[in-house]
Amino acid sequence: MLKAFGRDLSAPAAVQGLIVALVGFTSSVAILIKGLANMGASEAQIASALLFVGFAKGIAAIVLSLHSRMPISVAWSTPGLALLGATGAVSGGFPAVVGAFIVTGALIVLAAFWQPLSRFVQAIPKPIAAAMLAGILFKLCMAPFIAIQATPSAVLAIIGVWLILLRIARLWAVPAAVLLALGLTAATTGFGEGFSFRFARPVFVMPEITVSALLGVALPLFIVTMASQNITGLAVLSTYGYRHKPRDGLFVTGALSMITAPFAAPTINYAAITAALCAGPDAGTDPAKRYVAAVFSGLGYILLTLFAAVTAALVLRASPALIEAAAGLALIGAFGAAMQGAIAEEESRLPALLTFFIAASGLTILGIGGAFWGLVAGWGVHLAFRMTAKS
Repeated sequence: MLKAFGRDLSAPAAVQGLIVALVGFTSSVAILIKGLANMGASEAQIASALLFVGFAKGIAAIVLSLHSRMPISVAWSTPGLALLGATGAVSGGFPAVVGAFIVTGALIVLAAFWQPLSRFVQAIPKPIAAAMLAGILFKLCMAPFIAIQATPSAVLAIIGVWLILLRIARLWAVPAAVLLALGLTAATTGFGEGFSFRFARPVFVMPEITVSALLGVALPLFIVTMASQNITGLAVLSTYGYRHKPRDGLFVTGALSMITAPFAAPTINYAAITAALCAGPDAGTDPAKRYVAAVFSGLGYILLTLFAAVTAALVLRASPALIEAAAGLALIGAFGAAMQGAIAEEESRLPALLTFFIAASGLTILGIGGAFWGLVAGWGVHLAFRMTAKS
């Protein structure tokens, strides 16, 4: 295996893999940090999360790519972390969220081997799943434009940089927006006392299992991860001619998610956007050797764990309005794709819109957030409409 890797190694693939890691990290790390913070995680716990999720992504990408000789890129679930940011604190606090992470990882492992669970996920109407995701992302995507009123010049500068780079260097648009937000904060206010460069330390969080966290976090996180990341990631790979066994990827990512969750790390999964970067021609002219790029992306994610504590401190000390603006811009593309999927089919449009509005409303019943209730209501109305049409 290693001898074959040595023969296939090339500078373009290695560089592409490291770029993938850098882009994947910087484009959504603010979403991860703000999502965990909104769920009650401390700065030390967030740094621990970045440390362990980086190792989990790196190990999964290296193992899966070397084993299959396919460019298997791994990521954290950006839509799932957006869900955490929109949900907020749950009963039981952050330990209950950690318990939900463990259950989510277990469900992913179960989906790898137990067909009924896979069929359950596949049975959720795509417009309903897309509408739930759109509802989760909606408020987060509005943040850049709401922030204009508070700090117009800074936010407009961030949006301007984002728009310009979308045209000339799309991959770097969001990372540049995040870095500009941090730079503007440092230039105007500084990051305050207590900021220093240091390495992250493992922080163990004793998990708790609560009904509200299972239904409000674990189940929606599992569905979002499967529908918007794992299924999409496999589809992206297939477009480049790679037929990876879902069982392998689901087992490895789910098991690593369970192992790292007690250290505050969120769930990992097949990558979607960065999958195309590792599987496409930029990773090499020979498709059989592009797995090298995915291996180096895994190495890149592991190297980036060196900056876990610094990254957490920077983002948490930065201006909330500016960081939320940059994070919201990162999600606009995902929101557009989700909304398009939600309303594309006329017969499912009304149930999908119902799901969207409930998920976006912030509704909480019995401590369970709107994402779950939107899914239940939209799927129920969808089934009722189908039964009425048949009769």
